[in-house]
Amino acid sequence: MRTPSRPPLDGLKKRLDRARAEATPRDGFLRETFVLPRTDARLKAKEWFERWPKQAYWTSIESWFERPGDVIEFTIRRLPAAD
Repeated sequence: MRTPSRPPLDGLKKRLDRARAEATPRDGFLRETFVLPRTDARLKAKEWFERWPKQAYWTSIESWFERPGDVIEFTIRRLPAAD
């Protein structure tokens, strides 16, 4: 008796990839990701914290990674408006 072959999953994979790409957190925060050399990354983060103070906008570095070549990839988030 022959084992049935697997059905093609290309359509399902495409739908999942599209849904994941469109998925955005619905927590009200605005996010932006940067990939910059270390010194530029520090300046960009400082700029954000000066423009949107943490106390009013809940600005924070959500995640960061050190990439090869002293490059930092980081995501910073903030509320769209201060109360």
